[in-house]
Amino acid sequence: MNGGDSSLGHSDERILVHCDLDAFFASVEILHRDLDPSRPLIIGSDPKGGRGRGIVSTCNYAARAFGIRSAMPIGEAWRRCPGAPFGTGHYINGTRGLYSRASRKVMELLRPPAEHFEKAGIDEAYLDITKAVDGDWDKAYALCRQLQDSIEEQVGLTASFGIAPTRILAKMSSEINKPKGIFRLLPDETQEFFVNRSLRDVPGIGPKRATQLAEWGFNSVDEACELGELALGRIAGERFASWLIRVVDGATSSEVSPLRSRKSIGKEHTFGHDQNDQERVLNHLKTLVELVMAKAKTIGVAGRLCEVKIRYTGFETHTHGRSIPVAMDDLDVFSRLAERLFALNVEHNRPVRLIGFRLGQLDMPTTRQAKLLLEEE
Repeated sequence: MNGGDSSLGHSDERILVHCDLDAFFASVEILHRDLDPSRPLIIGSDPKGGRGRGIVSTCNYAARAFGIRSAMPIGEAWRRCPGAPFGTGHYINGTRGLYSRASRKVMELLRPPAEHFEKAGIDEAYLDITKAVDGDWDKAYALCRQLQDSIEEQVGLTASFGIAPTRILAKMSSEINKPKGIFRLLPDETQEFFVNRSLRDVPGIGPKRATQLAEWGFNSVDEACELGELALGRIAGERFASWLIRVVDGATSSEVSPLRSRKSIGKEHTFGHDQNDQERVLNHLKTLVELVMAKAKTIGVAGRLCEVKIRYTGFETHTHGRSIPVAMDDLDVFSRLAERLFALNVEHNRPVRLIGFRLGQLDMPTTRQAKLLLEEE
């Protein structure tokens, strides 16, 4: 699995864990309703036989095989995988309250061994377990196996774990052996880890950036980094080049913190008439993300926290957030993240009065100087 003596570590090395619950929303519904996990399950608004105008909240792995994804129009999902009697798709509206209860049970199992614990979303968390395992990477692997078993036995859900010295490497590692996998990346293995690894595998690199580099003939991380920071900077920008080199060197953030910065940039839109058309609301959300990220670039800041605010008829308001491993100012990254947050959390059949987006946990990259103009909520 890993070479070298994994029990040896340096005092300044952190052992971080990223836990990601596998197909969380769909898995909770399958467990609650005693459904067949091999049958495509699509959670979202009523497809109305392919005529529905809502969106997909999420789906299980069987449905993903048909190309269905979060935030896809529900009518498109039906065309790809029809429901009975035309196909095998099983369409349901999500069960409110189930998800937060299941998440809370999992987080209660994950929190005790962590010196520092950070809930990054309803279905994922970061743990700093350096002290709990005395800096021993073998003990870290064993602890993750124990946590994985406890989650399955006590909650009935499966989880994947990534163990690494930085947040972003832990996040990437948790994706390697999904579902129900564990992957450990030792500090001296980071360079090898990125050999032939697609640029799209790195959190924070979206399709536009990957396409830009592919046009120059670079498709993998090691190919891009072989250029060196200066040459890569001329192609993709100095900030991106510096950041990618630090990712590969394992020199990005290893901080796990439960605290959220109140400093933020945000935009909201109130509709003239409460909206039942979720696709229209989603399009307005995308516009808000564009405006906020443009402002972030103007004042020279990046953020880790993505929050989406949804206000329904009657002024009932809910805020849904998710943090990413490192501070970014990439429009594509936050647009896709906001899109997913909306799809996962919007309450179908309830008219939307207001939609909002907030970029939080802001950081000012050292490579740029700018006046910090922030809004606080």
